[in-house]
Amino acid sequence: MMRSIIFIIALALVQPLFAQEQGQSFEEMVKALERPDRASWQKPDEVIKALGPIKGIKIYDLGCGTGYFSFLLEKEGANVIAADVDDRFLGYVDSVRKARGVSEKNLQTRKLPADDPKLDKREVNMVFMVNSYHHIENRKAYFAKVKAGLKSQGYMVIIDYFKKELPIGPPVSMKLSAEEIIRELTLAGFTKFKVDDKLLPFQFVLYAL
Repeated sequence: MMRSIIFIIALALVQPLFAQEQGQSFEEMVKALERPDRASWQKPDEVIKALGPIKGIKIYDLGCGTGYFSFLLEKEGANVIAADVDDRFLGYVDSVRKARGVSEKNLQTRKLPADDPKLDKREVNMVFMVNSYHHIENRKAYFAKVKAGLKSQGYMVIIDYFKKELPIGPPVSMKLSAEEIIRELTLAGFTKFKVDDKLLPFQFVLYAL
């Protein structure tokens, strides 16, 4: 059923937020997000493959950062909205899009407030978050809005770090386990869940419907 979804949101990338907490400059954050070795553990090709066919679907990349996943998803034929709270990242995504000759019809940016995913009612069919769930405040209200923005049979995918010591990612004290996230999303109105803890070395993949 999940592979038949028509539209996707990708809600991604905790690293810009975490880097800001560590006092890094914007240039340093971009370098960290785009570092060549990231693919060795983030495994973006395998992540995209796990989503199933995405050609022609609409993807909302909320918390897009540098557009690490936005451009990969667009390359696979998806229609992408790259959304972020930081104007600098949106400007970066727009500049890269233009440099690569990607049409704005296929990849557009959207500015977000910190407390609202800015989804119209039943606008999309999937939310895909990478490493950013724990940065959201008032999560029950926030994800209730996300739920309202999903079409019928729409679902969310959350990729986040295992709640243990790892060579990358935020401190354990900032992390939430898949079980903790499921409890919170249940309060926001989600009712069905599936967890894949084998796909990636440092992260779990949580599907919520």
